[in-house]
Amino acid sequence: MARVSQEHLDARRRQIIDGASRCFARNGFHATSMQDILREAGLSAGAVYRYFRSKEELIEAIADEAFSGIRAAFEEAARHTPPPTPDVLLGRVLRRMLIEEVPGGDRQAFARLIVQVWTETLRNERLAATLGEGYAGMRLAWAKLVDAYRAGGLMDADVPADHVARTLIATAQGFIAQQALFGDASVEVIEDGLRALMSMQDPKIS
Repeated sequence: MARVSQEHLDARRRQIIDGASRCFARNGFHATSMQDILREAGLSAGAVYRYFRSKEELIEAIADEAFSGIRAAFEEAARHTPPPTPDVLLGRVLRRMLIEEVPGGDRQAFARLIVQVWTETLRNERLAATLGEGYAGMRLAWAKLVDAYRAGGLMDADVPADHVARTLIATAQGFIAQQALFGDASVEVIEDGLRALMSMQDPKIS
């Protein structure tokens, strides 16, 4: 029997995850069956169950991929001195999540999928652990960037780095919620808004 290449295995896994993402985004997590995913991916049950035994495992894989993409953006930013400012970096992350890598191309549907993942953590301990680990990693990555901003003289040191990190994460989460609920949010909006807030000066100081 011919050995299946790793490239083939990775492509098949990608095919399954993309099909599941489209189903979840279109129909919702609980309304989607494994049969729906089989049809969307165009694969047999055996081919899919070789990689994922349940919808829960698929949603965990989707969440893990999202965090991997975010980590990659932070790692790239950390290679620059000084790193990109928060408006630029957050714009890059959101474009990657909601535009460049959206299965099916429907940004609002994919944002709704992200919100579904958040709510699913209330009943799924494994998924909650996955998101908890990802959230902790994002807080640490942002905190390191805050330290880099301060080292470059771009930010004062009077606020704990983790407080800045959690605020920026909350900004991204709020943007995703707006996209899911209203569908009228563009990445340029959050970039411009952050840039305007960053330009504020205390009149008492000036």
